[in-house]
Amino acid sequence: MGPTPASRKGLRTPYRTVRLGWTARFRPYCGGVATILVVDDDPTVREVVVAYLQQAGHETLEAPDGPNAVIAAQSDPDLVVLDVMLPGFDGLEVCRRIRAERPDLPVIMLTALGEEEDRIAGLGTGADDYLSKPFSPRELVLRVASVLRRSNPPAPAALQVRDDGNLHVDPLARTATIDGAPLGLTTREFDLLAHLLAHPGEAFSREELLSAVWGWEYGDLTTVTVHVRRLREKVEADPSQPVRLVTVWGIGYRWDLT
Repeated sequence: MGPTPASRKGLRTPYRTVRLGWTARFRPYCGGVATILVVDDDPTVREVVVAYLQQAGHETLEAPDGPNAVIAAQSDPDLVVLDVMLPGFDGLEVCRRIRAERPDLPVIMLTALGEEEDRIAGLGTGADDYLSKPFSPRELVLRVASVLRRSNPPAPAALQVRDDGNLHVDPLARTATIDGAPLGLTTREFDLLAHLLAHPGEAFSREELLSAVWGWEYGDLTTVTVHVRRLREKVEADPSQPVRLVTVWGIGYRWDLT
């Protein structure tokens, strides 16, 4: 069974499906009502999550397993709420397949409480955020809003195009290239790059980056560490010997212009 429209009594249930193949051109999220793909094999969890998202004004899609999640992701959602443990193939593989085709599609991963390996693995495959089960549906709605804001930031004139050698970053267009080739950054990876590049030579602690890039005043600092590692893999000639995104021992990270 493929993805189904979420429909709950007493709730607004618009269901937008744009049947596209991976080779189609996906439209970016431009604010307002978002379409959220909810992937979980537990129908009760899906029902609760969908209800809260719809009450927040969003449209929803649902998928109960890995294969159907990949199919549903072709229907142009604005964000995916993705459980790690799924039948068919797991959420990590779903995230990898989505990222291969839509690196800018935000993903919030749901992991088992205390399973640090799942959290690190999820972030390592490109997830933008995660929540541990059991979680508050209200907190999930807030996390969704935060990630969507990051994927559709305001465009003040202060956001300038920035260059560092062969690296070109346009914060308004949200594009980043090296030697003209797109980097394929996730939403959070782009935000991290743009923030560091806007403050070259300035050292930031992981706590400061968590606040500035993720908008969190507290959280798992592993999130920053994993995203730094992934970003290095895309902007450094040798990620094991970084010359741009360098570690400042005892403090955090700094961007050095090349």
